[in-house]
Amino acid sequence: MKKLLASLTLGLMLLTGAAALAQTPAPADAPAATMTETPSAEAPPAAAAVVAAAPSAEPEATVNKGDVAWMMVSTLLVIFMAVPGLALFYGGLVRSKNMLSVLMQVLVVFSLITVLWVVYGYSLAFGGEGLIIADLSKVFLQGVNINTLADTFTASVKLPEYVFIAFQATFAGITCALIVGSFAERMKFSAVLLFSVLWFTFCYLPIAHMVWGAGGYLLGIGALDFAGGTVVHINAAVAGLVGAYMLGKRIGYGKESMAPHSLTLTMVGAAMLWVGWFGFNAGSNLEANSGAALAFINTLVATGAAVLAWSMGETLAKGKASMLGAASGAVAGLVAITPACGSVGPMGAIVIGLIAGFACLWGVNGLKKMLGADDSLDVFGVHGVGGILGALLTGVFTAPSLGGTGKADFSVASQVLIQAEAVAITIAVSALVAFLAFKIIDLSIGLRVSEEAEREGLDITSHGETAYNR
Repeated sequence: MKKLLASLTLGLMLLTGAAALAQTPAPADAPAATMTETPSAEAPPAAAAVVAAAPSAEPEATVNKGDVAWMMVSTLLVIFMAVPGLALFYGGLVRSKNMLSVLMQVLVVFSLITVLWVVYGYSLAFGGEGLIIADLSKVFLQGVNINTLADTFTASVKLPEYVFIAFQATFAGITCALIVGSFAERMKFSAVLLFSVLWFTFCYLPIAHMVWGAGGYLLGIGALDFAGGTVVHINAAVAGLVGAYMLGKRIGYGKESMAPHSLTLTMVGAAMLWVGWFGFNAGSNLEANSGAALAFINTLVATGAAVLAWSMGETLAKGKASMLGAASGAVAGLVAITPACGSVGPMGAIVIGLIAGFACLWGVNGLKKMLGADDSLDVFGVHGVGGILGALLTGVFTAPSLGGTGKADFSVASQVLIQAEAVAITIAVSALVAFLAFKIIDLSIGLRVSEEAEREGLDITSHGETAYNR
């Protein structure tokens, strides 16, 4: 009997110790331990008991290998969206004599912005608190090393800061690359690069900080933008539209055929964009958990709904559904669900996708004629219209009564007004900065290539090569 009691007592002590160990967070001064999914086996049971007995103490920061792996994959997926996804999507839409120029512009702009991001962009967007902009405390990534951590949406869960920096760099890069589609086939390569530097510095960084940065004005008033409806799509689309106006129409626009030279490549690019967008949207959750799963499924179903809506709209209007339309519909759905993907339910995502498909079809046809601008690859018609629509509908379908994740006292009317303010501020800032940047460039190095160069094609005149052998 004594042996039995002794055995039971020993077993109870071991179980208690094991349970306490399982609840012990990894010590903050041991980076190797924080990078594991289980606490150190050497943590003393006494210390675990103290932690368990003090529920008011803040949990120590932990870094989960699964989160790190997911964020690195998401970063790769966003790069895949830009190069080759966006490059091929745009490249297929231009005439063959300008194919390489578009590929070159997307590749080099993306590369340029990623470098500027680590030099000063990250610091100004996320380096400190401020209503409009942060500060230069992290210029040249000062103070950042393999042990510094970045916040996620969970107070106790962190990411290596380098991972967060890389992820956000891809957002900045693809945003500037998106603008290329509005003035494709007629802008000097040097002017494209100079514009990207100016607009990135004076527009993208303030908007990114206001929406996502500590103390940012739009974040403070409660604007919802999970993955970049305002920061990326509306921002880029407005800048592109301003550029289309300031450069003027392409030679022969409205008189000569300017049909896409390869819808095959456009379809390939659109498919790459869809795949990469899962990193763009679900990666914005910053953790590999149910929040990422919600963004993931919303990205899937909203895009599918938009493809169906655009195809249906074309069939009703023209009697046939086109491949170009289906590919454009996919992008429209991806754009519209971007701000909403982390806060609406799948049914709400489907409705957003359906509305976006029809709205963006009108955007590249009816609205484009009303605006009168030669937006070469319909950046505003898709990214502008889709981004504005998605931002506003985020305020509707986040409501818990409509399947969203909003709180019980969520007010659709109040949130839509906040969303509208965020949209208006983004449009105003982007338009002003873009206008000034284009004007400065026009007065210094010039915006547009010569008429002779434009007729011959930018592949030869700007880069000395052709996409295809003649």
